[in-house]
Amino acid sequence: MAAEFVEVTKQEAGQKLVRFLERRVGKDVPRSAIMRWIRKGNVRVDKGRCKPFDLVKEGQTVRIPPYKAEEQQVRKLPTLEIIYEDDNYLAVCKPAGLPTQGGTGHDDCVADRLLFMFADAAYKPAPAHRLDRDTSGVVLAGKSHQGQKNLSDFFAEHGEGGKFYLAQVEGEWKREGWTGLQDRMEKRGPKGREKMVVGSGKNASCSVRAIKTDRDSSLLMVKLHTGRTHQIRVQLSSRGFPIAGDVKYGGSKGRMKLHCLRIETPWFTASCLPDWENLPDIFDHFYVDHD
Repeated sequence: MAAEFVEVTKQEAGQKLVRFLERRVGKDVPRSAIMRWIRKGNVRVDKGRCKPFDLVKEGQTVRIPPYKAEEQQVRKLPTLEIIYEDDNYLAVCKPAGLPTQGGTGHDDCVADRLLFMFADAAYKPAPAHRLDRDTSGVVLAGKSHQGQKNLSDFFAEHGEGGKFYLAQVEGEWKREGWTGLQDRMEKRGPKGREKMVVGSGKNASCSVRAIKTDRDSSLLMVKLHTGRTHQIRVQLSSRGFPIAGDVKYGGSKGRMKLHCLRIETPWFTASCLPDWENLPDIFDHFYVDHD
């Protein structure tokens, strides 16, 4: 088996060498083996010695030494609806019940579906943020290293700024216009049954506006300003408005009605509607003055 010589694409440029190699050879080769390749000089960049955390540049030629990875049958997965795509960014609509990332007990997730959908891409997209498993809606990913970094930096610097959700809650929301909700939240409870509660902990902030209300339920639009675990679910439930289907926080049984409707970034905006019945025209209610 011969060494492979690969050229760094525009989408891959800017990554650390070790991460570039991990993406190129796949998950069957552990990082420890890749680090050993580099340390022994088996990896070369433009025929020269290199270090694991050197940044690769577009057009460079990287020598990958011969290696054996177990041949595995490619597992076919359902595809995700693409709602925005360019050379650097990707937005998909996640269905309720699908985890964003894999984990114990999960054999399907957004991350794996993206790997399947872009199996032949030099830079494989990965989710830049998370949605709860039972929350549906917009998920963003980078299609290049620079795109992934831009999204990561954006969410780190702006919290959850630019994210709008729809929540179907129990009870009649009577407040007019946008209402700010401010709480402190932390996790409490016995191991394995922890819940987020208000009262102390980290600051949690969002704004809420009613779209449609009646005596028993309300459809709310929520803009996040911070991104705490289960934030919308807890802030609404603590005020007597549990989300429909959110049994953990006091809602009735059934499918949870929480959906990430829209994400605004400096580079693009992505939106998708939930598949709920009897939705009003949401965007007729979307304020230009939503800040």
